[in-house]
Amino acid sequence: MSSGFVIAIDGPAASGKGTIANMLGRHFGLPVLDTGLLYRAVGVTLLRQGGDPDDEAAAAALARSLDARRLADPDFRAVGSGEAASRVAAHPAVREALLTLQRAFAVQPGGAVIDGRDIGTVIAPNAPAKLYVTATAQERARRRFLQLTLAGGAVTYEDVLEDIVRRDDRDAARADAPMRPADDAVLLDTTEMTISAAADAARRIVEAARAKWETSPQGTSRG
Repeated sequence: MSSGFVIAIDGPAASGKGTIANMLGRHFGLPVLDTGLLYRAVGVTLLRQGGDPDDEAAAAALARSLDARRLADPDFRAVGSGEAASRVAAHPAVREALLTLQRAFAVQPGGAVIDGRDIGTVIAPNAPAKLYVTATAQERARRRFLQLTLAGGAVTYEDVLEDIVRRDDRDAARADAPMRPADDAVLLDTTEMTISAAADAARRIVEAARAKWETSPQGTSRG
């Protein structure tokens, strides 16, 4: 499926996968796609229009018209956007509408770094490097709570933890492309790691995968 070196990063909310994806993108000189942002854009835009994220037809119609070049809106990363994203992501029609866009990003010349919840299992199942980044729900809630309060959000740790657990359950239980590690993904638990330690561990995992890929028929065919 890929025409270059693809790094697929999956994992639950606030596990550190987005930070790791951006660091790997800079290190390897690859473009990065946060697929969660696509779902946040759909969910937030639907709410703005007075719609219901649980309305599959409305969410899918919006997903089909989504312009990936317009993802810089700060509201897509605001408090509440993750909940809206998780709700629209549960719809098979929404996931199908965004599938082509994500796969097109994955097969661009040179490769890419893509993070989400079904990258290694659905979007880029043949990616040479796959990571599943995770941490305990409590640690992920602590990180998200600090992030939101520093940004001026009026939230409590308990509410953030409840949101994290609810989203984990929904993402893992959905019938279409549930969140789970790919069989060949390397598990990276960042619970006890600093950001720099987690990024360094991820880099070493990817470098090992790249060395193996470069000697494979797929890698050597790239010249």
